[in-house]
Amino acid sequence: MKIAVPTREGMIDDHFGHCDHYTIFTVEEGVVATTETLPSPQGCGCKSNIASILKEMGVSVMLAGNMGEGAKNKLESHSIRVIRGCSGVVEDVVATFLKGFVFDSGEGCKAHTCH
Repeated sequence: MKIAVPTREGMIDDHFGHCDHYTIFTVEEGVVATTETLPSPQGCGCKSNIASILKEMGVSVMLAGNMGEGAKNKLESHSIRVIRGCSGVVEDVVATFLKGFVFDSGEGCKAHTCH
C-alpha cells in the first residue's frame, strides 16, 4: 500500500492543493518500508494532474487536512481513498492510521475558490 500526505515543513498541510510537496509512504506488512517526496503542482488540486500521477505511483490512500469536493472526487475517481481532517506530524499521522485510528472527518473545504 502507498499513502500520500500533503506536507509542509514536516506537518500535514491544511489544504492539499497548496502543499509544498507530498510525502509518499510505502507500507509493507503493516509498517512503513520507505518514504519519498513528490513536488506539488501548485494550484487547484481538482484541475491539476496530481491524481493521475499519484495513481501511477501506486498510491491508494490520501491522508489530508482538508480539500474541496472537486479534488476529493478527482482523487476518488482514480481509486484513491481520501481521509480528511488529519493534522500533525506526517509520520505520526501515518502511524496512527496504520493502527486503525484515523477516520475521515466528512468535512470539505468551506473556503474553496477553485471552480
